[in-house]
Amino acid sequence: MQLMPLISSSLNVSSSLPLQTHIKAEANPGPQQQNHVRFPRCLVSPLMASLVALSPLCIPEVSLGQVMEAQRGAALFRKACIGCHDGGGNIIQPGATLFLKDLQRNGVEKEEEIYRVTYYGNGRMPGFGENCAPRGQCTFGPRLQDEEIKLLAEFVKLQADRGWPNIESYGE
Repeated sequence: MQLMPLISSSLNVSSSLPLQTHIKAEANPGPQQQNHVRFPRCLVSPLMASLVALSPLCIPEVSLGQVMEAQRGAALFRKACIGCHDGGGNIIQPGATLFLKDLQRNGVEKEEEIYRVTYYGNGRMPGFGENCAPRGQCTFGPRLQDEEIKLLAEFVKLQADRGWPNIESYGE
């Protein structure tokens, strides 16, 4: 975020703020008056700069570890899932997408449930877990380790909560 345009635009902001005066209705039955608190122009810019400087304290930080896990989850998704679930969709079964409304309708909205379906499979979805059984329900391709399936479940839940933004933004 560029701070200079924000700070310089603050110089154009009116330096007076409305302040409602509270007058009892029985004392003054007429319309309420508005008074303005005036700030000297020299204080507007430092006040805005202070607000901008303190705003990161109010925003929760995303750790480097969380970003790296999201990147690993995106890479695993591209490797194992994107063939059927490109962009969160489902080319095999349109009613079983990875969008939040479909996950909720199908009872698979929590990470643990996404993990279970990814590990053991469900319906037309094959299982990818190392100990997936029965054999006919499991993928014929390479199996995923437990930690990889956990990362996939976290990634799918994160993407579903965000409406499936472009996974290329996670990079590699």
